[in-house]
Amino acid sequence: METSKSEETAQTVGHDCSAGSLSDDDERAASTETSDVPRRRWLQVLAGHLVLVNTIGYSNSYGIFEQYYVSELHLSVSQVSWAGGLQIFLLCFVSIFSGRVFDYGLLRPLLVSGSVLMVVGLATASVATKYYQLLLAQGICGGIGAGLVYNPILMCVATYFPKRRVLALTLVTIGASTGGIVFPVIAQQMLPKVGLAWTLRCMALVILVDSIIVVALARDKLPPRPRAPFLELSAFRELPYTLFSIGVFFCSWALYVVYDYITHYAVTVLGADRSRSLVILLILNACGYPGRILSALIADAYLGPLRTLVLLSLALGVLFIGWIGVKTRTSLFVLSALFGFVNGAAQGMIVAGLPSLTTDLNRLGTRSGMVLAVLSVAVLTGPPIAGALIEAGQGRYLYMQIWGGCSMVVGASFVMAAYCVRTRLKGHPVP
Repeated sequence: METSKSEETAQTVGHDCSAGSLSDDDERAASTETSDVPRRRWLQVLAGHLVLVNTIGYSNSYGIFEQYYVSELHLSVSQVSWAGGLQIFLLCFVSIFSGRVFDYGLLRPLLVSGSVLMVVGLATASVATKYYQLLLAQGICGGIGAGLVYNPILMCVATYFPKRRVLALTLVTIGASTGGIVFPVIAQQMLPKVGLAWTLRCMALVILVDSIIVVALARDKLPPRPRAPFLELSAFRELPYTLFSIGVFFCSWALYVVYDYITHYAVTVLGADRSRSLVILLILNACGYPGRILSALIADAYLGPLRTLVLLSLALGVLFIGWIGVKTRTSLFVLSALFGFVNGAAQGMIVAGLPSLTTDLNRLGTRSGMVLAVLSVAVLTGPPIAGALIEAGQGRYLYMQIWGGCSMVVGASFVMAAYCVRTRLKGHPVP
């Protein structure tokens, strides 16, 4: 048990008791943790949770629109996936900019501007009639807005928790599951009654209300760091950081594919109606709750975020291959529950793993933003590649399923290599 605790602390930013060293920032954060008003720290978690509802939660619900656009606008699966992929891409890529601006101490301006763009994107999408209009509104405007708020709020929460950081960040990322339930329910109830336009406007109202609460609650903890390079490319000279970035790329390549295509699979391959396909999406997102919480407890107590991510990525690889054998609606419900559990946990561990690669909290936004920029290329190209593989298989999912499984296994290998190299550099034997 003592060894496990030592491993745990070695994997938490700036709290490496076994090595006998703490960064100046973490010493300061740890010494003030008891003096901070606990309510303020947990209010940051609430604000982060709501941001994840508006960003990843909404993006995880894109499958709602995927099937609608294919059937009603007569677009190809690959075409439609570009809008969803572009939104996630910009969410991650803009994190380079927003992470550095967060280090400047400008959290609130980022939250306000990003929230405005997200609401405007959805409102304009409600009046769009052409594919390029949807791409501009949902993909570009909504994606940039999400990118301005996503990384800063995550790093804000991380600075408030030198201890129990994995658990705190997991409670934030559970917002993705909350949004993944809220938005499909809105669509399920409103699409048949009032159509797409008013459904999108209702979603925009939800995001607006959430954003007002976020801006009211969120507060910076650390002083600004104005004198620093916009990018810290020297971070890629650190082998663990580089290996982790590569591993996250391969894991994220297929990570969001299931959210985009599982409803399409239910309708086109298994013959489910649209209402049933939305239930499948709800199950997928709802099962992320226990997955994220359980993985956080395991990571905090035993394995740390990197090794937990390795196991989750391998499990996702198995699920992708197992998807090949799903031929009935009942089995698809079971697969959706398993995918939701493991996929949600993996998303949480990627976020929790980012702070573990730096000991200087003042550089946290910048370095995390660079990893998210690498991840952005994966999430931009992943869904279209999956759509192209489905079309190449003439509607069969076999090629996509094999590609997804292999991508996860390769990603797990690189993340494990990052953990091993970092552990050796710190002078601890690899267990």
